[in-house]
Amino acid sequence: MREWVCWMACWAMLGAGAVGQQAEPVFRAGARLIAVSTTVLGQKGRYVDGLGVERFLVTDDGAPRPIVSLEGGDARLSCAILLDTTASMREALPIVKNAVMRLIGQMRDQDSVAVFAFDTSMRTIVDFTTDKQAARTAVMRIRTGGATALYDAITETTRGMEARTGKKALVVFTDGDDNSSMLSARDAMARVRKEGVPIYTIAEGEALGSAGLLGQLKQISSVSGGLTYQIRKPEDAARVFLDISEDMRHAYLILYRPPETENRKWRVIQVKVKGDESYSVRAREGYYPK
Repeated sequence: MREWVCWMACWAMLGAGAVGQQAEPVFRAGARLIAVSTTVLGQKGRYVDGLGVERFLVTDDGAPRPIVSLEGGDARLSCAILLDTTASMREALPIVKNAVMRLIGQMRDQDSVAVFAFDTSMRTIVDFTTDKQAARTAVMRIRTGGATALYDAITETTRGMEARTGKKALVVFTDGDDNSSMLSARDAMARVRKEGVPIYTIAEGEALGSAGLLGQLKQISSVSGGLTYQIRKPEDAARVFLDISEDMRHAYLILYRPPETENRKWRVIQVKVKGDESYSVRAREGYYPK
């Protein structure tokens, strides 16, 4: 997610399926908005849909902020899928490709998907498109080879999603520790914190033996409002990608106006649902002011 500086972009998002929003606000030129992907869970971990804007409370460094717009589960989604295609993925890749194609097939007509692959460098398999058949065909052509530049790939992908508006998500699959990136895990984390795109990380194979990598993946998912998974059996891949598809579909997108500040330090975001303390809320943890 990113901070919008153009009121026209904000107006376009308000027309893309907003639910339960306040009276139409008038945006002033230069207004900044913070985008927060938010998932609400109720009893027994069931998704809570259909909440109106009046049910949400957003605080920025502890101070309540006015919500400008709320989009629900029916809003369009831009989903990027980033796949590890290093040599060690040779045996697992067919199963992973099938799971990815099922995820793409579950997306709606208005949703966009992009598929990227990485080894020593990142390459675009298919750029953002609503043509799901073209995306599935492109996935089938993916081949393996090379070392693992995971942190470079995460950084490049999130940077490339900056210009996209509306609900966004990134799915990252890796089977090994980073051994080829020019950038560090800290660099990747800085980019993740800046963009705020929910990231779903999936570890498999040799990656499961690296406590450091698993910790980094968990932190990346947590700070962005996503989830982290581990695949220990090939048959788990389909279940994991199905779970991710379900989670993305139920996410809200909240836009709020941040306070004016000259301080560029990290600011903490908290999202709560009013009137029901039993609800569990997952959202990005904060942002850096521009």
